[in-house]
Amino acid sequence: MKRTIYLIISLSFTLCVAMAFTPPNPGEILRAIGNIKDLPITLRKALNPSNDFETVSVPNNGDWLAEHFEHGQSFDNFISIMPAKPDRHRNKIYLQPLGDFIDGQSPSLEKLKAYTASYFMMDTNILPVLPIMGSNLTIRRNPYTRNRQLLTHDVLILLKKRRPIDAFCVLAITMEDLYPGSSWNFVFGQASPQDRVGVFSFARYDPVFYGEKRRKNFQVILLRRSCKVLAHETGHMFSLAHCIYFQCLMNGSNHLQESDTRPFSLCPVCLRKLQFSIGFDVVDRYQKLLDFYKRVGFESEAGWVLTRLKRILN
Repeated sequence: MKRTIYLIISLSFTLCVAMAFTPPNPGEILRAIGNIKDLPITLRKALNPSNDFETVSVPNNGDWLAEHFEHGQSFDNFISIMPAKPDRHRNKIYLQPLGDFIDGQSPSLEKLKAYTASYFMMDTNILPVLPIMGSNLTIRRNPYTRNRQLLTHDVLILLKKRRPIDAFCVLAITMEDLYPGSSWNFVFGQASPQDRVGVFSFARYDPVFYGEKRRKNFQVILLRRSCKVLAHETGHMFSLAHCIYFQCLMNGSNHLQESDTRPFSLCPVCLRKLQFSIGFDVVDRYQKLLDFYKRVGFESEAGWVLTRLKRILN
């Protein structure tokens, strides 16, 4: 019988017993990056764990690593599982808007497309909007917030049926709240890497969801949060597990504050995995990300990438 593995992205609503997390030492980090001596010099420089990368720290109570025991996924571990890779038949990323994306109240679909294309250096397309009504999706009212929610399982089934033949993966994005089952309050998203589909909600990134007013810089904050979760979850589609080595986009997060402090950048361990799977030029990728960050006003990220490029090219 075929077994489908699902990833659920959520706050933790159950009591967890986890072993105390001990940050890896420098030797363990180098082993996680793996042997890079035979790689091209530019790639070797890009994978050098310099001062541009902050190692992971001891988690606070309630943080992801305080409540979830994770072994970590070294580059060699990654290779051993035969990770998902694009090929000449399946080489595009598709974003599937689900429900309304209202101007001024939602992240720009075109900016999400541009960011995904730059981050993964792959053709990215936006599919026509899927309406909520008439798509055979189970809908409920959250018992606490009274907001409408969609059942993630139904969305994943729909995406699998509608997946384009040339799709490496299809990611539904929505401003609707989500839930994975009747016993759950909510989830930020759910994915089936085996089926190469996922659905992620940006609803709780909007202060209005919590009855608060939108601040003047609301659009930038919403775009930042949306880009970050979209890149993180797309990373899982390439078989990248959560990172325990550096402060990295692929760190797990247990709450919004932890997600907000997670960087946009991939650490040397995770960057090597993604580069191995896609085969992009690291300098070209950083340059495209720099252009995007400048264009949308992500100043700190633009500064970080510029520093990184100088180290690689000098």
